[in-house]
Amino acid sequence: MPKQSFKKEELHSLTSSEKDTLILGMQDEIHALQRNYEQLLEQFRVFEQQRFGRHTEKLDQITGQMNLFDETEFLYDPSIPEPSEEEILPAVTRKRRPRGKREEDLKGFKQEDIPAHDVSREDLDRYFGPGNWRYFGDDTFKRLRYIPSEKVVENHVVRVYVGTGGDHQDEFLRGDHPAEPIENSISTPSLIGAVLNGKYVLGLPYERIAGQFQEDGIHVSKQDLANWVMNVYKNYFRPFCARLKTELFTCHVNQSDETPVQVLHYAGEKTDPSVKRSKSYMWVHRSGEFYRDRPIILYEYNKSRGSEVPLAYYEGYQGVIESDALQQYHILADKSPGITSANCWAHYSRSIVIPGGLPTIRMNQQPLLI
Repeated sequence: MPKQSFKKEELHSLTSSEKDTLILGMQDEIHALQRNYEQLLEQFRVFEQQRFGRHTEKLDQITGQMNLFDETEFLYDPSIPEPSEEEILPAVTRKRRPRGKREEDLKGFKQEDIPAHDVSREDLDRYFGPGNWRYFGDDTFKRLRYIPSEKVVENHVVRVYVGTGGDHQDEFLRGDHPAEPIENSISTPSLIGAVLNGKYVLGLPYERIAGQFQEDGIHVSKQDLANWVMNVYKNYFRPFCARLKTELFTCHVNQSDETPVQVLHYAGEKTDPSVKRSKSYMWVHRSGEFYRDRPIILYEYNKSRGSEVPLAYYEGYQGVIESDALQQYHILADKSPGITSANCWAHYSRSIVIPGGLPTIRMNQQPLLI
């Protein structure tokens, strides 16, 4: 039936079959309009999300993290019955400590037998009376004593000999001695290891590490500590990282990412606190999941996030670089014939649009399986 408007009198003149056809046609039109409306509304939501939404992997609800404003509304569900008294206040059963656990925990430490804490014969006779006592047994227990770190000065003596005749007359020969990590420095591997542990494991500034040494009578400055670490890096860590990079380039699939970091100041830059500095970045390069038997993770600090950083790092590499959708990685693949850029599946989820958004899952509901 063609689309037209009917007056009341015209509707009365229609037969029942004509009215049924008219109503069914109107229903189809209404359903079509509703579908068009929902599609337009969804397109508007996607546009708003792309324009104003977040573009990171942050979640609205993170397990264990406090949500200040809408946690009550998110967890509220009147359909969940309150648990019974037995469930709220279960019977408390005190867990017995397994026998021998303390001995098991302390067996790896150095053991020292303390002389027995005895009672003198004079005290026994005075307390019980002369001869009114006998030895019953021993009561043993363990205590853990803490000894602060020990500093030992090593006095090395190197024997020196000089030739008095023959082919090596007037030549010197010295005895072998352990190689020094830093030439003409008082530092030793253990001392430098303590500095590295305090700086990069415990996160202490050099000022505090130097202060701890000062309390123990070791007068070194934070400049000395920084010089030790830098010299160890140049002599040992830098060649080691170069070797790891060579091994990394043998992996057909590598992963790369970058993140902004905060630094005090750049080398040679004035430390004026009023000067705002641009962001710096820490680039990470690692072997992929195909190489679990030899995982390699290398960090590279750079002031730039530009494509010149991965271009310089991956020069000569042949393989696949898995990364996020940052344009710099695509430029790397375009300018490096032997490199293929592959986006990761975690970032691929950004391009997936679920009509109406993700459904809200309450605490008592089973998660959806997609």
